[in-house]
Amino acid sequence: MTFAIPDPKRGFASDNQASVHPDILAALAAVNEGHQPAYGDDAVTARLREVVRGHFGAAAEVFPVFNGTGANVVSLQAMSKPWSAVVCPESAHINTDECGASEKIAGLKLITVPAPDGKLTPELVERYAAGFGNIQRRQPSAVSITQSTELGTVYTPEEVAAVAAAAHERGLGVHMDGARIANAAAALGVPMRAFTTDAGVDVLSFGGTKNGLLLGEAIVVLNPDAVEGLAFLRKSSMQLASKMRYVSAQLVALLDGDLWLRNAAHANAMARRLADAAGALPGVRITQDVQANTVFAIVPKDAAERLRKRFAFYTWDERTGEVRWVCSFDTTEDDVDAFAAALAEELDG
Repeated sequence: MTFAIPDPKRGFASDNQASVHPDILAALAAVNEGHQPAYGDDAVTARLREVVRGHFGAAAEVFPVFNGTGANVVSLQAMSKPWSAVVCPESAHINTDECGASEKIAGLKLITVPAPDGKLTPELVERYAAGFGNIQRRQPSAVSITQSTELGTVYTPEEVAAVAAAAHERGLGVHMDGARIANAAAALGVPMRAFTTDAGVDVLSFGGTKNGLLLGEAIVVLNPDAVEGLAFLRKSSMQLASKMRYVSAQLVALLDGDLWLRNAAHANAMARRLADAAGALPGVRITQDVQANTVFAIVPKDAAERLRKRFAFYTWDERTGEVRWVCSFDTTEDDVDAFAAALAEELDG
């Protein structure tokens, strides 16, 4: 079979558009021998359990899934009842970019909270987690926070612990959407468990695709008392892989060593380089603190439209002209410098 080789030029639209890390491809090839038991009873998934416990603690249980939406939906469903609601920021991925999956598939109500920096606080949890015992209202069951957030900001371990304490005081579980958890850990310079297990998070959606995997994420249960029937929900939600060793092998390659951290730290550094270069240009305003691997900026609309013909990226807010640029593990300094130079040209145009 022959096919056209796509344009290899890298853009800044999303870390989902990046290539697959060579070590991940090598791991897939390495497990592609012979037969293994299906549905997670294989030796590779057993090794993944050991690796995950090394990162998150001896009580952690891992459930590989196909994608991040599946991880979020199954996690929240396992933490909730049919009459439940989940408190999350307005900008949360579960609210803006999953086509209502948590509401349609899990039957949940999302209580969305205005959060200009993308982060919940204890005060916001107290204000919006309300209506307990009121038969007219959905009953809050959990809060969901994102690390790093959809706006590129990062919760410190202390901030996560404060939100978790406020949630637990009200009998709520704490879910973390960790699609870019590695970028957050790299930015903070702490182990991932510092702002998950040790900070009171109950269930984590662990992201790998944005950090070099071909496909596959994982649900990591940190507090087994916070979920019910998760294994069955994974199957009924079409997230149970039969040849699970191929998902698990990627996660082992990412986590059994420092590949996860090296990839994320590099992406973060490229975002910082891009923000410094773009922010120095007349007519460009960086709108969010650049803490992980995303840059948000206000750029004149005509310049952005011309620049998009040369490099892929998304407009975040059509009203204000705010754009989002995302760096990946395979973004190079030359990529960043070329983009910044092109931006300068279009601003002059």
